[in-house]
Amino acid sequence: MAQKKLHPSVLKFKEFVKSNPTIIQEVRKGNATWQELYEDWYLLGEDDKRWESIGTDKKDTAKNEKEGKGDFMSNVMGMFKNLDPNQMQTYLQNASEAVAAVQGLLAQFQGTNSQNNQVKPPEAPPHPFSFRQD
Repeated sequence: MAQKKLHPSVLKFKEFVKSNPTIIQEVRKGNATWQELYEDWYLLGEDDKRWESIGTDKKDTAKNEKEGKGDFMSNVMGMFKNLDPNQMQTYLQNASEAVAAVQGLLAQFQGTNSQNNQVKPPEAPPHPFSFRQD
């Protein structure tokens, strides 16, 4: 059988894969395809951080996710500490006005049907004190 001559970039990618055996494991596990990895290698280069993350244990990623959640909570708490009450009041007022505008539009599109369906308060007697004659 005659072997085809491969493009020089494909030969370089093969050498890169041989020097990083974790890439082969990723393809065998089904986490990536050779085409995807080649395209990433071609576009990003050999020095990209993507290649460092390939082949890491799932335990490490789970640990990083837990740390990320902790970081998220500390970021949220930090945001609340740096929050300006006046600015927050303005945001809440704007949101309230927007909700009122949407409610007005909905009421306008519903027409008079909504007015007929509203509950009417009971009518008061014509006189506040009703006296009966004996």
